[in-house]
Amino acid sequence: MLYRGSCHCGRIRFEVEGEVDSGLACNCSICSRKGSLLWFVAREKLRLLTPEDAASTYLFNKHVIRHRFCPTCGIHPYGEGPGPGGAQMAAINLRTLEDFDLAGVPVKHFDGKSL
Repeated sequence: MLYRGSCHCGRIRFEVEGEVDSGLACNCSICSRKGSLLWFVAREKLRLLTPEDAASTYLFNKHVIRHRFCPTCGIHPYGEGPGPGGAQMAAINLRTLEDFDLAGVPVKHFDGKSL
């Protein structure tokens, strides 16, 4: 399935291909503050519809995950980085998908705070 998403103001827009089977709620210091609900896909499944430099990047801790956000409205639509096996992944914030019903998505909780 093809989904479209964006930040609040539309400066960052994207499409992502796949089937949403669950969302991940992480309690690490950044995820708990952002309140994002994450869906992980291979990076090549994410296609930006706006220039990559429209998004700002925040790095912290080990500087491995690129937390991408809109410098205008502040919304965090996705992140990028290597997955556990080394393949490039995208973490899509399900809350930024257009016309998407979160009610039917099972949520898995991840204890990132303890890592």
